[in-house]
Amino acid sequence: MLYNCLGIENNDKLGIALVGLGYYCKNQLAPSLLETKHCYLSAIVTGTKEKKAIWSNKYNIKKENIYNYQNFDDIINNDDVDIVYIVLPNSMHAEYTIRAAKAGKHVICEKPMATSAADCRKMIAACNKANVMLSIGYRLHFDPLNGYMMELGQNKIFGDINVESGFGFTLKDPSKWRLQKSLSGGGQ
Repeated sequence: MLYNCLGIENNDKLGIALVGLGYYCKNQLAPSLLETKHCYLSAIVTGTKEKKAIWSNKYNIKKENIYNYQNFDDIINNDDVDIVYIVLPNSMHAEYTIRAAKAGKHVICEKPMATSAADCRKMIAACNKANVMLSIGYRLHFDPLNGYMMELGQNKIFGDINVESGFGFTLKDPSKWRLQKSLSGGGQ
């Protein structure tokens, strides 16, 4: 079904380009891509020279599939890349989603989608114009338990439902990008 949604005719694995190789990519996404049946890590985008060799060796990424932020738009010519996964500071989500769409690549963008509703609308418009799919990297949309809870609420099985929840974590290093308003859209 995924292949049909993306307009792919065969059952070849989908090539994923990871953009931004920080903690989440290094410790979650890239290792998980080694275990998937339908996709693989085909390309990387990084601004750190040292990461190129490390990631290339670890994930068997071809030299021509290693990009930086200046030559990112060249990804348009890369048939190994079906989907670009944006895992950058929030302030960069809109720019790289739009650039990936212009390159004709489907996009997964980490949450939050952008730092403003206007940027979200621009991202959606760019993907629609390029006829590519846009998804936000939020796993709970696909979690069966969440789907069941939504069904209970929407169908008012137990009447009106009020939900309170919270989620957070502590950042111990004040220099991290998440605490810089210009990069995160939030912070101090």
